[in-house]
Amino acid sequence: MQAKDTSLHGFLPSFQHFATQAIHVGQEPEQWTSQAVVPLISLSTTFKQAAPDQHSGFVYSRSGNPTRNCLEKAVAALDGAKYSLAFSSGLAATMTITHLLKAGDQVICMDDVYGGTNRYFRQVASKFGLKISFVDCSKIKLLEAAITPETKLVWLETPTNPVLKMIDIEACAHIVHTHGNAILVVDNTFMSAYFQRPLSLGADICMYSATKYMNGHSDVLMGLVSVNSEDLHNRLRFLQNSIGAVPSPLDCYLCNRGLKTLQIRMDKHFENGMAIAQFLESHPLVEKVIYPGLPSHPQHELAKRQCTGCPGMITFYIKGILQHAKTFLKNLEVFTLAESLGGYESLAELPAIMTHASVPKEDRDVLGISDTLIRLSVGLEDKKDLIEDLDQALKAAHSPSPSDE
Repeated sequence: MQAKDTSLHGFLPSFQHFATQAIHVGQEPEQWTSQAVVPLISLSTTFKQAAPDQHSGFVYSRSGNPTRNCLEKAVAALDGAKYSLAFSSGLAATMTITHLLKAGDQVICMDDVYGGTNRYFRQVASKFGLKISFVDCSKIKLLEAAITPETKLVWLETPTNPVLKMIDIEACAHIVHTHGNAILVVDNTFMSAYFQRPLSLGADICMYSATKYMNGHSDVLMGLVSVNSEDLHNRLRFLQNSIGAVPSPLDCYLCNRGLKTLQIRMDKHFENGMAIAQFLESHPLVEKVIYPGLPSHPQHELAKRQCTGCPGMITFYIKGILQHAKTFLKNLEVFTLAESLGGYESLAELPAIMTHASVPKEDRDVLGISDTLIRLSVGLEDKKDLIEDLDQALKAAHSPSPSDE
């Protein structure tokens, strides 16, 4: 499955002029006295004023920074948004959004989400008087039934982490906005701005852990938030400054640089991801593969309707027990055993005891996060090398040990 012509496979055509926007919006050389083509890294924490309260637009770096401005303008363009804000991490963005609420408000969160999001809502936000409900929002009727007059925030991920459920953003937006004044947030980390635009489907906030695909090089910790509402933007901008969870200028520079290759990286992730998903689906030592790009995915048609392609995230169940999964991961050579995702390098992990260990076991069991569930972040290496690596590790996991003979 070739990502560079996704329309052949039923996916939406890519957003117009995406690469041009990524390279040029917010990057104008005229903003610098040096006319620098590449945005500068502005390290100063404070800025000279012509007179008291007469400034150039920058006062203190927490409140605004020239390098961060370049990044935020570029991200807004890629999300089809009016405004974008950068934060020091994805969870910092989550925390800041949650500060829009007050004690007594209800948060409805998708039941299958990043483990850190689950932990934050369950163990932190709940201590401050917020009512947290975890609901399978891929089933619209369950979402509708969970909404109350106190519901002020609905938090979605699509695809979900780690079992890759697809959620109908447009349908959820209709339900949420029909039944009250809740804010609908979509964590778009897995898809990136290139493959999915939640704001165009009715979401109020699109957020990312930019640590992943948006930066794409596993060397930046950052969160991003995009909105179209001026009121929502003003409230979030106030909180960004008041709470202070802002990224460094260097991280902003690096993430801004990463955006320049987002389109070509995501096309390659799609190509490699599809090839590996098809390989795993035909492998005799694999129980089940979950990948929205495969026709076997239960929401494949939704993925084609809602997205322009699929990332390199693949979840599969290895045949056997926990020891088989551990042996498989131990024998990988090209894939690296590590948490996180979305970089140019291929990673593999065991969610049950790594990224989602903080999720209660009974919840993991319901979600299908078993001891044999393995999550892959397929990188940009040659797909033949990746397939050979997976094949030899699967065989090693099921080869008899000396004690078995």
